Amino acid sequence: QVQLVESGGGLVQAGSSLRLSCAASGRTFSNYAMGWFRQAPGKERDFVAGITWSGRNPYYAASVKGRFAISRDNAKNTVYLQMNGLKPEDTAVYYCAADKTIEQLPVADYWGQGTQVTVSS
Repeated sequence: QVQLVESGGGLVQAGSSLRLSCAASGRTFSNYAMGWFRQAPGKERDFVAGITWSGRNPYYAASVKGRFAISRDNAKNTVYLQMNGLKPEDTAVYYCAADKTIEQLPVADYWGQGTQVTVSS
């Protein structure tokens, strides 16, 4: 089992920055690809960013590329999502996920409880 706990969400104005954290416990964190997803009210959960176990190959949704950056610290069992230039359309609950590969993340075995990000215009 892997337990994931997100933090760092909040209410910010458009153009601001936030950094989300996802702390993992349980099985060896460095064995897993990690990802961030988000779900806005009335919408499906969408992929935001993913990173391999080594941290060398981040992937981003087109809507956030150039504004968001995913990183991980395997020594701290933590994955981060730095969000810059936030827009009202980034408002959503953000979820952390873990699985063996990035390709499996949309149906990942492990999910956090989510953290709310609200961006006001």
